[in-house]
Amino acid sequence: MPKVLRIINRFNLGGITYNVTYLSKYMAPEYETMLIGGDKEPGEDSSTFIPEQLGLKPILIPEMKRAINWKDDKAAYNRIKQIIKDFKPDIVHTHASKAGAVGRLAAFNQKVPVVVHTFHGHVFHSYFGAAKTQLYKSVERYLAKKSSAIIAISDKQKHELTQIYKIAPPEKTHVINLGFDLNKFKEDKEEKRTNFRAHYLLDDDEIALVIIGRLAPIKNHELFLNCFKNVAEKSNKKLRAFIVGDGETHERLEEYCRTLHLDYTNFNTDKRKAPITFTSWITNVDWPLAGCDIVCLTSFNEGTPVSLIEAQAAGKPVITTNVGGVRDVVSDKTGFLVENKDETAFTEKLLLLIEDAELRNRMSANGWEIVGKQFHYNRLVDDMKKLYGKLLNK
Repeated sequence: MPKVLRIINRFNLGGITYNVTYLSKYMAPEYETMLIGGDKEPGEDSSTFIPEQLGLKPILIPEMKRAINWKDDKAAYNRIKQIIKDFKPDIVHTHASKAGAVGRLAAFNQKVPVVVHTFHGHVFHSYFGAAKTQLYKSVERYLAKKSSAIIAISDKQKHELTQIYKIAPPEKTHVINLGFDLNKFKEDKEEKRTNFRAHYLLDDDEIALVIIGRLAPIKNHELFLNCFKNVAEKSNKKLRAFIVGDGETHERLEEYCRTLHLDYTNFNTDKRKAPITFTSWITNVDWPLAGCDIVCLTSFNEGTPVSLIEAQAAGKPVITTNVGGVRDVVSDKTGFLVENKDETAFTEKLLLLIEDAELRNRMSANGWEIVGKQFHYNRLVDDMKKLYGKLLNK
């Protein structure tokens, strides 16, 4: 049985943990997998409960951290090298940038037969200045040249990696969409909706807008707040906005609410109604998706946005900036895409969804058709088995 060492950046809440978990669990018995990665960082919630629920015990590498730190990175590199020596994997598969750099270098050093890397997103625009971005591109080109295969999670991302940023040649780059257990988003929806709305003091006639994800500059929550303020001033509907997640920009976003004269509450400590509600992390994301009416995403850059896949699986209309792999996830049957940073267009489309209940219902009904099969973990596992088999046969 071939052995796979699967390496993730860190076990924080997000779609990557689900994907590495499903691959680690369900590629057996054809493949034996060891799952390792960094721990969560301050301001994040741990996601180790996800593999543990499926009986997996990932190995944590505390030195594997998000920021570049030569001492920590070298320690992580040496730790992974030792794990490779002991485990003797036939395949090392890394996921996301830090794991991709440290893990692949360790695998090359130990002459692992097959080395694969998945880009779950990339940092080639909207993250850093020109010099740092160019350095990252140079590093990724070197790593891709020595890798057995590169995986993009959407057609758009493959185009960017191969044609725009020229990280890897097309023949080495394979598109394998993400996969999730989406069935839970169809189950007990009315019960979850009633419970969520009661918990957060939502009246039956209030329309709930939700944005889900890490509070970080790249997510551009300021656009979400601007557009909420715009539609609240134009609509006679009763509106509430829920910011699900936490992170480094939390305090800055509270200050921005004050600048916009938007009342807000951190509901975990201040259980009252307000136009803006910060919920912090919610691990059972099917709960807020059942309780809301519209899901938003305002990022400057995305790989494949998990929150939008889950929103459509839950039957919720979405409105999003047209960045990264969003176009590969969202159909005009289920939502609206607007150009990055276009506050006017985002406001117009959001207002249209708010005012037109029939449109919301029509888009809601199409969600499962768009994502149900394409992004299920069974398809993810089958696609990965086929790729691994080809690489090992070479």
